[in-house]
Amino acid sequence: MSTQSTPTPQPLQGRVAVITGASSGIGEASAEKLAALGAHVVVLARRADRLTALVDRIEKTGGSATAIAGDVTDKTSLRAAADRVEAERGGADLLFNNAGVMLPAPVEELAVDQWQHQIDLNITGLMNAIEVFVPQLVKTAGARGVADLINTSSIAAQNIFPNFAVYSATKAYVTHLSRHLRVELGPKNVRVSAIEPGIVGTELQDHVTDKGAQDWLEGSKDAMEWLTAEDIAETIGFLASQPPRVNFQQITIMPTAQPS
Repeated sequence: MSTQSTPTPQPLQGRVAVITGASSGIGEASAEKLAALGAHVVVLARRADRLTALVDRIEKTGGSATAIAGDVTDKTSLRAAADRVEAERGGADLLFNNAGVMLPAPVEELAVDQWQHQIDLNITGLMNAIEVFVPQLVKTAGARGVADLINTSSIAAQNIFPNFAVYSATKAYVTHLSRHLRVELGPKNVRVSAIEPGIVGTELQDHVTDKGAQDWLEGSKDAMEWLTAEDIAETIGFLASQPPRVNFQQITIMPTAQPS
């Protein structure tokens, strides 16, 4: 009698997952998680060297991945990426819209360039990815019975954090947009989810230049254990692995000790 164990089923086998903002943090961890679940992951970000290293790690553990260097705020490069996914993989059936930036500052400082950068990346970049990949999601959902659009929002979409007005507003956009898109795309078998994390230990905090926000973030480390990128990746894998009839519209995931 054979003592060999049966291989663990891979719930995402045969699926093609595009992840923006994949060179670090939540995007990077989610790429590794989705690949471990059987998906071919297409990792997209500006830092080509980081993407290459990520693909190497995924392939060394038996996964399948493609690196495409690109910027979600550049429609031309994003369209080229989508065309490549279509040509090489038949189109995406999962888009994890994760690229984003957080630059808090008091509104009276008139940090207009930072305002615009957040709007360009968190809103316009997200919409650019939706523009080029949603047609693929609709097509593949029609053929395979399910596709996923998962958007990274934030607890800041719901709660009030002083000096985070512009960032919070961009994330409120993401959450509300996701609700509307679910109604539009659900009948076409495309599930839409917004994930709203609390504080996660990623490079996002490294971009913060406002001293007050820096002090608040640093102090919060003493008050709570932050979430990790891997915590969010587990949630992304959970969302994508549900039966086609199941759509989690919105998930808020918080550090246990974070009050709001």
